[in-house]
Amino acid sequence: MPKVAALIVAAGRGERAGGALPKQYRALARRPMLRWSAQAFASHAALIQVVIGVDQVREYETAMLGLQCLSPVGGGPTRQQSVRNGLEGLVKHKPDLVLIHDAARPLVSSALIARAIAALADADAAIPLLPVADTLRRKTNEAWTTISRDGLMRAQTPQGFHFDAILKAHREFAARDLTDDMALAELAGLKIAAVLGEDSTMKITTPEDFATAERLLGAGSEFRTGFGFDAHRFAAGDHVWLCGVRIPHDHALEGHSDADAGLHALTDAILGAIGAGDIGQHFPPTDSRWRGAPSSLFLEHAVKLARDAGGTVVHCDITLICERPKIAPHREAMRRRIAEILGFDVARVSVKATTTEGMGFTGRREGIAAQAIATVRFT
Repeated sequence: MPKVAALIVAAGRGERAGGALPKQYRALARRPMLRWSAQAFASHAALIQVVIGVDQVREYETAMLGLQCLSPVGGGPTRQQSVRNGLEGLVKHKPDLVLIHDAARPLVSSALIARAIAALADADAAIPLLPVADTLRRKTNEAWTTISRDGLMRAQTPQGFHFDAILKAHREFAARDLTDDMALAELAGLKIAAVLGEDSTMKITTPEDFATAERLLGAGSEFRTGFGFDAHRFAAGDHVWLCGVRIPHDHALEGHSDADAGLHALTDAILGAIGAGDIGQHFPPTDSRWRGAPSSLFLEHAVKLARDAGGTVVHCDITLICERPKIAPHREAMRRRIAEILGFDVARVSVKATTTEGMGFTGRREGIAAQAIATVRFT
């Protein structure tokens, strides 16, 4: 099997799309657009190399948290230079094939990627093309003329190449200012195969394009809900951890980790939503590595598993059950901490508290219990 690399070009600013962030880092269905593009190649490419603006490191790290990618490469003043920088960054990894893709096309399908790779078995390069369907009109001075659509095609990405061939072309024609890698392939005399493109592989340029992409993503969404429950007894100590917040108290909670019942319940809820077992399977209490560990590690692991499965946690609701300590003074800090770990707005986090009116082990102040519900969206 050939070693395939995906080279994703994300060095531009995308000012026509509006917004404070470069468009590739703006949220699209609650996920950065660049992340959609990178995840599309995860099952096809052994290597994922992203080319970014030299001042976009922080935005890149936030958008790509948890994804297995090579260290990003800085872009150049033109797209051609950015692509070459990415190719040069891949040289030491020795890929056989490379798929060059625009980050602004986040809806690329697995089927289109597979077609591009398959076409390279008999060609040096592969380009997705779609026939032009609309009537084309040209204005010259004050006169309009109709342009024949015969032979006109729309080019898309990913454009696939044998790695050594396209690297050589970029080096040989570095002085040329071309906006398309296939134009370099043509100059180099490479054998080019056309594959069928897809209308959904649209390039997002304007705010209206974002709205269209949101609708396309939403059309195939599936929502799954998971439930989690946890309880810990009180022990000697001077504080408890609840929902990632340290709260002074006249007792501690007994447990192998930091015994954060709130985060444990939420972790189990997410694992339940994706059918990935429970917290004890992933972090056995018999394993000394997790002695005293912060429960945020467990929650981050569950979030990563959800992402790897193609899901995004979009909401959670936690209920803490105890007589003491009082939860209300710490509720907002808990919500903020959970939102930080999950990577979304605090408005999607609910933390509530209740008592059992003196009944049961929580009513007798022997410990604390927590229950949680998590919603995971799959597209």
